[in-house]
This record gives sequence, structure tokens and C-alpha cells, in this order.
Amino acid sequence: MFPYLPEDFTAVIAGANGGIGRAMLHTLLAAPQTGRVIAASRSTIAMQHPKLEALSADITTSTGRDALCNALDGQPVHLLFNAVGVLHDTSKHIQPEKRLEQLDEAAFAHVMHVNAATPALLIGALKPSLQGHHPTIIASLSARVGSITDNGYGGWYSYRASKAAHNMLMKTAAIELSRLNKQSIVLCLHPGTTDTSLSKPFQARVPAEKLFSPEFVSTRLIEVINKRSPEETGSFWDWAGESIEW
Repeated sequence: MFPYLPEDFTAVIAGANGGIGRAMLHTLLAAPQTGRVIAASRSTIAMQHPKLEALSADITTSTGRDALCNALDGQPVHLLFNAVGVLHDTSKHIQPEKRLEQLDEAAFAHVMHVNAATPALLIGALKPSLQGHHPTIIASLSARVGSITDNGYGGWYSYRASKAAHNMLMKTAAIELSRLNKQSIVLCLHPGTTDTSLSKPFQARVPAEKLFSPEFVSTRLIEVINKRSPEETGSFWDWAGESIEW
């Protein structure tokens, strides 16, 4: 399944109860090569499996990241998949902005924290488990709208900015980790428009053939991951395996 990783590898999924995170969890648990999966989510993961260690933890907080570190206890991590992200949140009055006057300082800060700071803080917290001499892949969900080059429509200020910042942080982390583990691969991945709660309010104008199931996305992202090498660490790819400009 993952030719770059060893047998009985250890995987960590952040945001394991979201659409893509849950699909990736099921895929990993079904794979004979997987040895241990630590699945972190704010909400309880309602399933049991011999390989699964479900962790109720909010990775956007230092307390949640500390809980994950304690569960790992410094053991090597071979696959870190980050599916934590926010586009809208009714409880916090967060919606993608269409115009500059809709920018809100608190909403902007929250989106930046969840989408950009959290993945970097997560890698920092797990650094003892990522450095060394073992193969390790860090795959973090980004979005094509985070590409500055590709921005031809405007709008969605906070989300675009947060994903652009996410990409810069991942690129920078990739450089540092390559010095600490020559077998590390850090990837930013665009999953396409996936049928999840994140995209639900914005699916009306999406053609049926361009609205993907989480299971399809999980399978395609694994295919993309498996084609990458340490020489490509710090790169940005879409679900179809096409490189995305920064």
C-alpha cells in the first residue's frame, strides 16, 4: 500500500472524524501493512479495531497536541496525515468573504490558527517522532485556492490566506526536517471538492463529476503520496497527481 514505508508502520491521523480523515482511517485500518493508527479527533471516534488507538483531543490546542505526544511517547511516526481545517463555522459567524468589508479580525485569526498554525504546531510537537533515520511521510490537506499564482477570481480572503500560509509553513518545515531525517517527505495536498461538511454549503454549483466522495479522495491521495520521494519534499500536489504552483 505504501511501498516507501515499512511493515507494521505507525500512522497518526489528525482530524480523523472528518470526511476525508475518516475515509483515510478506514483505508489504513484495512491495510495489512499498517501496524498502529493513532486517530485524533475532537469528537469520539465510534469504532473499535485492534490497530486503532482513538484519541479524543483537539489538535488546535496545546493540550490536545500534548495528549497526542503522550500517546506516542517518542516512538517513530511513519505517516502523519493532517485533515484538520475550517472554511465556515456558524457558531463563530465564520463564512468565506466575498468582499473586503466582510473581513472580520476574530474570524480571520481563527481560520489562520486552524488552517495554518495548527499543522505547523502539530509537526513541531511530534518532531521527536519524525526525526531520525526512519522513512516518514507528512501529508497535510491544503487547497488549490491557496495558490497565489492560481488566484484569478478573488474572494475567500481568510481561507485563501490561511492555505497560502499553510503551504509556506509546510515548505519551511520540510527544509528543517530534511536535515533531521533524510528520509522525510512533507507534502501539501489538494483533495478537490469533496462531499463533506466543509464543502456542503458550496456544492450547488459544483458539477456532479467534480464532487468527489471521501473514499475516492482517500484512494487518490494515497496514489499521489506513493509517487513522491524525499527529493520532492515540500511540494504541492492535487488529487490527480498534478503539481500546483505556489
